[in-house]
Amino acid sequence: MDHTRAPVLEALAAYHREGQVPFTPPGHKQGRGADPRAREILGDAVYRSDLLAISGLDDRMSGNKVLEHAQELMADAVHADRTFFSTCGSSLSVKSAMLSVAGPHEKLLVGRDVHKSVVSGLILSGVRPIWVEPSWDAERHLAHPPSPEAYAARFDEHPDARGALVTSPTPYGSCAYLSAIAEECHKRDKPLIVDEAWGAHLPFHPDLPTWAMDSGADVCVTSVHKMGAGLEQGSVFHLQGSLVDPDVLKAREDLLGTTSPSVLLYAGLDGWRQQMVEHGHELLGNALDLAARARAELAGMGFDVQGRDEFTGPGRARDLDPLPIVIDLAGLGTSGYRAADWLREHHRVNMHLADHRRISAQLTFADDEDTVGRLLTAFRDLRANLGSLTGVPEVHVPAPSELRLELVVLPRDAFFGPAEQVPADAAAGRISAEMITPYPPGIPAVLPGERITAPVVDYLRSGVDAGMVIPDAADPSVKSVRVFIER
Repeated sequence: MDHTRAPVLEALAAYHREGQVPFTPPGHKQGRGADPRAREILGDAVYRSDLLAISGLDDRMSGNKVLEHAQELMADAVHADRTFFSTCGSSLSVKSAMLSVAGPHEKLLVGRDVHKSVVSGLILSGVRPIWVEPSWDAERHLAHPPSPEAYAARFDEHPDARGALVTSPTPYGSCAYLSAIAEECHKRDKPLIVDEAWGAHLPFHPDLPTWAMDSGADVCVTSVHKMGAGLEQGSVFHLQGSLVDPDVLKAREDLLGTTSPSVLLYAGLDGWRQQMVEHGHELLGNALDLAARARAELAGMGFDVQGRDEFTGPGRARDLDPLPIVIDLAGLGTSGYRAADWLREHHRVNMHLADHRRISAQLTFADDEDTVGRLLTAFRDLRANLGSLTGVPEVHVPAPSELRLELVVLPRDAFFGPAEQVPADAAAGRISAEMITPYPPGIPAVLPGERITAPVVDYLRSGVDAGMVIPDAADPSVKSVRVFIER
């Protein structure tokens, strides 16, 4: 296929060249109606490119097949059979994939380290999750993707499960043994969904971990806005093989998606695909070199930079994406929360994620000597000022066995069922009616339908006191918890 073409961008240019006049939404009419103060900050180009996909970018019959051609090019670029664009982020894409594989009350094997968007899919669909245990690093208090053996064991226990879902890479960069998990699924004639939100770049350089489609996955969900050059909410999901019906997948996406998709987001996806096919190897090679140098310099400053030795091997991850630079601060007497706040306040440097002991800088091919130079300068200053960042409140992280809660009620039933708000010290033993999610990375510590325990309440309460952010709970301070009223 001709990857010098960018159908969405070309159609957008033609729309302006032809001087088309919209008597359709959006109501700002190419920015003419937008407030000048907004135009000054956002730029006129944003408004000029914000138009309808139908009776705008394309005719009312989609006769030019602009979006269809752009999706075909994307599929070809990453060796998928079909690709679908999403302007509602991978949160929509992963729900569409789940609902294509399992329906209400049917079983789906799901790694317990999933993002909250997957749990939202369980709530909306009524699918019964069969949890697959992550590979826990008890020493570092970190979860890596579940092993192939863990998926095989759960399939043996639940042969009626309709398929499996795994998250890889994790927000920390650790990757699952995808080809072996796919093999376990396919020997049972079951599809594998991979939430590869953090892996948009993986198909475009051989020194990166093998991506989902090349590992045999049936459906793969990718956030192009995370590690690619798409705009926020720009996502794609890819399909291959015959285990998932493409018409069903498209129907599920149509059910959940917006009827007013953003052409801006489509254009970002289309332009990024063209860029990666033409220049991705060089751009990502430069990024990998830059990340290696940054890792070495940070280690030279005395920081504990996490790499393959810490994250991969037996009982841990299969592979590691080196572009997320994860630093463990546990031996330096401070927390990721406090360090991240200090870096933003003193250097205007914003970190990718922070937890009770780690901080992470997410590099992409867009970084260069200047941005990484600012990062290194900020960390040198952080190292020199660690004395003012010690004395942080302790986060009481339970053992892996105590973090794992019993699912008593289906997430859907608990979320929509009768509920009440109770003090945190009265929540132990009750069934949660809400997600309680430290964010980032957005992996729920408590799910609707799980029975809450005292160690997990203590973890969350001590975490909030130390700087943990929990945006989805009814009470973000976790001084009270929304619980299911059992009949």
